Parts: sequence; structure tokens; C-alpha cells
Amino acid sequence: MGVVNTTPDSFSDGGAFLDPAAAIAHALKLAQEGAAILDIGGESTRPGADDVPLEMELARTIPVIEGLRKKGCAAAISIDTRKPEVARAAVAAGASSWNDVTALTFAPDSLETAASLDCDIVLMHAQGDPKTMQDEPRYDDVVEEVYAYLSDRIEACVKAGVAERRLIVDPGIGFGKTLDHNLSLLARLGRFCDLGRPVLLGASRKRFIAALDRDGPAGERLGGSLAAVLAGFASGASIFRVHDVAETRQALAVAAGIAAVKP
Repeated sequence: MGVVNTTPDSFSDGGAFLDPAAAIAHALKLAQEGAAILDIGGESTRPGADDVPLEMELARTIPVIEGLRKKGCAAAISIDTRKPEVARAAVAAGASSWNDVTALTFAPDSLETAASLDCDIVLMHAQGDPKTMQDEPRYDDVVEEVYAYLSDRIEACVKAGVAERRLIVDPGIGFGKTLDHNLSLLARLGRFCDLGRPVLLGASRKRFIAALDRDGPAGERLGGSLAAVLAGFASGASIFRVHDVAETRQALAVAAGIAAVKP
């Protein structure tokens, strides 16, 4: 899953793809590099981010989705949004999945909308909202609490009429988690495979990498991003949301080749 941020303030590439033409060109490049899914987002959910008005988010994302479809882009398109109105417009424009960092809790009609769209849904765990989530996150057992939350959200979705086969789970690395919380989730990522749904890992270029090595710009965290992806692959994750598609594809190809050799 290649990241396409049509925002001025995303933590890694904010502003680089705010222009729709630039976003479309970048998305096509990621698809050419091997992205099976393109995740289009018009609202930054980095720590401390402000909410984006509905009309602004629509104006940032829908022209990009429409442009990709007009150009015959073969990759699947995902809309990264908390708002059901944006999800509806995105699916109408050609998106086939909805990646929601609030696991369909942001709006009263999120579940109903998801059921009516019949698209794939990524349910992500986050403690708090982007504005305050990193202030002081606390857990007694981060892995089991995130697991229980995602299990509950799967149940809520199914009760609302969302087909279970459409659901994907994401433990939400960096969303209301300390360094230790993130490392615990990565070390025990296989636990989330017990939910019976595909596991998505989104650790690309995130702050915890700099906390472990040297601090610096987000774009200089490729090594740590690949390490997280390979750990996730070994634990059973099957979707990787990344900025660096070509490098990640290569790393996964080598890891898969090694894993395929019988002892």
C-alpha cells in the first residue's frame, strides 16, 4: 500500500503532493514500483494535527482518485479518511477500500455508511484523537487491549451489516502509543492474526524509528521502516502501508524467497 498524502502538513511529505497533478504523478510512480494499493489521504492524522473541513478534504482527494481512474491506473485505490461523506464520494469516484484511523467511530453514520458501500474497510486502533493522542498514552497490556478493541470493532461492523470478509485490522503504530508500546505491538504482531482478518502494518518513517537510532528528517528512516516491515512479514502481516514502495517490495521479495526454502 503506497502512501499518497494530498496535505500540507503530513509528518513525512506534507506539501509535496498538495497539487492534484503532483499527487497523481506520484501515485502512478508508486503503482509502477509495485504498489498494489494506493492510499489517498487529504487530512493529516500525525500527532498534533488539526481537523480538516469536509469540503477541503473532498477537494484534495476526489480529483486525485478521478484522475487516477481516467489514466487507467491498475492499482486498487483506498481512501484514508475518518469522514463517511468523504468515503462515499471516494468510492463513487473509483476507490475500493476505506482506511479509517478511528475504526468507524468518528461519526454516528460511519458503520451504516460502511455497510452500504460494500467496500474493503481497514479498522485501525488509536487511543485518543490526533490532536492529543501522544500527550500521555497509557495501557496495562497494550497488545491485549488493542486486540480486544479490534475484536469489538469487527463485531460491531458485522452487526451493522459489513461483510466480515471485507475487514482488515491495523494495530495503529504511533497512534496513541509510546516507543515501548510500539515495540510491544511489533514484537507480538502475530497475535492480531488470531482475529482471522488480514493484518495491515503502517510503520513507515514513523517517529519511533528515530527514537531508536539517530533523530533526523522522516525521509531518512528507510532502514528502520524496512526492519519493521520484515518483522511484520515474519509475524504474518500481509499489507504494508509504506512511503518507499520499490525498496519495500525488494525487501519483501528477498524475505519471501528465503522463507520459501525448505529446511
